Amino acid sequence: MLVAGATSASGLAAARGLRGAGARVVAVGRDAERLTALGVAVPGLHTEVCDLTDEAAVTALAERVHAGEGAVDGVLHLVGGWRGGGGLAGQTEADYRFLEESFTALRHVSRAFDADLRASAAGRLAVVSSTAVARPLAGGANYAAVKAATEAWTRAVAQGFAKDARDAGRPLSAASTIFRVKSLAGHEDALAQAYIGLWDADAASVNDTIIDLEN
Repeated sequence: MLVAGATSASGLAAARGLRGAGARVVAVGRDAERLTALGVAVPGLHTEVCDLTDEAAVTALAERVHAGEGAVDGVLHLVGGWRGGGGLAGQTEADYRFLEESFTALRHVSRAFDADLRASAAGRLAVVSSTAVARPLAGGANYAAVKAATEAWTRAVAQGFAKDARDAGRPLSAASTIFRVKSLAGHEDALAQAYIGLWDADAASVNDTIIDLEN
């Protein structure tokens, strides 16, 4: 399993939960010191320093993971952040570019490991989105726009999984899922368990779905 943006509180919960479930986990982030601390907190992790907004760096990451760990069966994308406020006039270009990095990282990571997930007997990709997509506000327009793009990309991945299975005449085995929250704070363990729970469900029942973690 690969956890992208693993040095957050949600990354810690996900890494701990996945390791507790017996998974081999590759934890990826761009802060070496925080990754080292994560490795101490969750023994047995494989940690990788990588700037996920750099396409060449992600390609090299995939090569290292494949060489050291083999193909991955799951990707949990946790790269993100928040900037906003000030109404529409307060939506600065700098804030948008900061927020857009999470979407750029998702595009790079999902492409780099797409073949792994398609070939897996049970591949799972999941992203964390926001209820702001359904109810965007002027003060969070940048954030909602990036999250909407994230959801569109993730749904496109889901369609690709479904088409691949259909064209090959086999049952769907890979799923791409969106988790929505108003705020991830306080829901880190719920996210980890929901992601792990994707393997308890048939791929067709969770592919191209939105799961609200606060309900």
